[in-house]
Amino acid sequence: MAVQSAPSVERARDAAARDSWAEAYVLLRALDTGAPGALGPSDLDVLADAAWWSGHVDESVDARLRAHAGHEAAGDHRRAGCTAWWLFFEYRSLGRPGAAAGWLHRARRHLEHEPECPEQCFLAWTDTEEAQRNRDPGAALAAARRMYRIAEHSGSADLIALSRQAHAAVLLADGRREEGLALLDDAMCSVTAGELSGMFTGLLYCLALTQCMAAADFARAAEWTDAAMAWCSAPWSEHVTPPPDGTRAPGPHADGAALSPAGGSPTGLSPADGKPAVLLTDNPFRGLCRVHRVEVLDLLGAWPLAAAEASRVCTEVLPDCLEAAAAAHYAAGEIERRRGLLDAAAVSYAHAHELGLTPQPGLALLRLAQGKADAAVTGLRLALDAQSETPGDLLGRARLLTAQTEVALAVGDTERAQLAVEELRTLAGTGPGDRGATLLRAMADTAHGALALALHGGRDPDAALRPLRRALAGWREMRIPYEAAQARMLLAAAYRAAGNKEAARLELRAARTAFEQLGAVPDARRAAALLSERTTTLPDGLTRREAEVLGWSRRAAPTGTSPMNW
Repeated sequence: MAVQSAPSVERARDAAARDSWAEAYVLLRALDTGAPGALGPSDLDVLADAAWWSGHVDESVDARLRAHAGHEAAGDHRRAGCTAWWLFFEYRSLGRPGAAAGWLHRARRHLEHEPECPEQCFLAWTDTEEAQRNRDPGAALAAARRMYRIAEHSGSADLIALSRQAHAAVLLADGRREEGLALLDDAMCSVTAGELSGMFTGLLYCLALTQCMAAADFARAAEWTDAAMAWCSAPWSEHVTPPPDGTRAPGPHADGAALSPAGGSPTGLSPADGKPAVLLTDNPFRGLCRVHRVEVLDLLGAWPLAAAEASRVCTEVLPDCLEAAAAAHYAAGEIERRRGLLDAAAVSYAHAHELGLTPQPGLALLRLAQGKADAAVTGLRLALDAQSETPGDLLGRARLLTAQTEVALAVGDTERAQLAVEELRTLAGTGPGDRGATLLRAMADTAHGALALALHGGRDPDAALRPLRRALAGWREMRIPYEAAQARMLLAAAYRAAGNKEAARLELRAARTAFEQLGAVPDARRAAALLSERTTTLPDGLTRREAEVLGWSRRAAPTGTSPMNW
């Protein structure tokens, strides 16, 4: 039996080395009879990886548990410790913190008395993340440096790149933006140059994209999202060849129907050994990277494509990556809300919440559009309190503060709006002169302009015009059309307050055109209404409609209106 299986084992190892995980999975699954010694612990590690890549998370955990038992029985503490750490990683992803904590403890027990070895990099990475959660930047930095030292001594390109990413995360969370982004660029050079294994390529793409959006670095996020999707689109399953035992590999069905894992269709197998047919996925990172593409497309105004991509994410992610599905539902809700599809948006936000994501600030803005201002105020207050527990997510914080400004102005609470704008401006000053700060500055300038318009109106129109012009320039530089159109609506009100009716109408027309092209129906209607109404004079040169929206009547604005969504 060993003689018969040896060629298949060697083929499986070779397939895994080539990142042809579907092929490795088919070969090793056929050999994994459950009999003692059918697969050694190292081959069970390979089967665990192959099962994960092929979309079988439960089988991956099962194989890794058996691999750990084999390494431990052989007294190989380094391999046992590494396998235990990956079990911690998988259980944590599956939302099983108790099991995850137990396997992390076991990994430490295996590795803590070993001389310095590459496997200890993973423990140092975990120490880095734990110190960040405990808000101990000194300990986090020390752990990140220890991780890099071990990685460099190991000579592993995978571990060196991962350690640079971990170090970058610590620096970014500590407000050292330029240093952090420089380290992240260094790590991503290894990724985009194809120097890393598939697992670490996918892992670093996901981590870097998350960090770029958290740091509000839209330029890097857009660039690396394109690179990540190109990598994910590679035909990972095309290298699968039938094993000698007759097991069918992925390919056309007997009836001629094509199989397309990338498109979400099941890949059927008809094993000769009687095991049930299995479904394969060719790259589980695809859904994780695609959710970042959704966010980029949303900002760029490609809403139909973003919505379609969000739907695909939900069919691609594995059970241990449901946070990506939650983010996709939230993104769909954001598009639906801005299109005026409020009921559909409510459903999408509910799905995101069911999967563990707090759907803010979108849900608060939905409640404001429904005339439920109190619910909007409460939702944002709670979300801001909770978000303060996750330092480093600048964009997430900025989005909540932008919504806080909008809601506060809509209900006439200028004091709360002023506090939000002050914090926004502080956030926007964290990276003067670098690429990533443009997004934060545009958000802060838009909110600042809206506040100045509400506070000063025609008495000091320049107080609003200056930040709003900067905001529009920033949005246009980044080619973010919806927010640019919102800034134009505010500019129109500021120009009219200053007595420049022609400039106001030009901005309104440009905003209406942009909203119509995007499909932002409520905003397009507001712009059209302002263009067509009589210019009845009210305090500070505002029309009645503008006065209502800006809160001069000291009551909540009409349903769905506020200064920030003009």
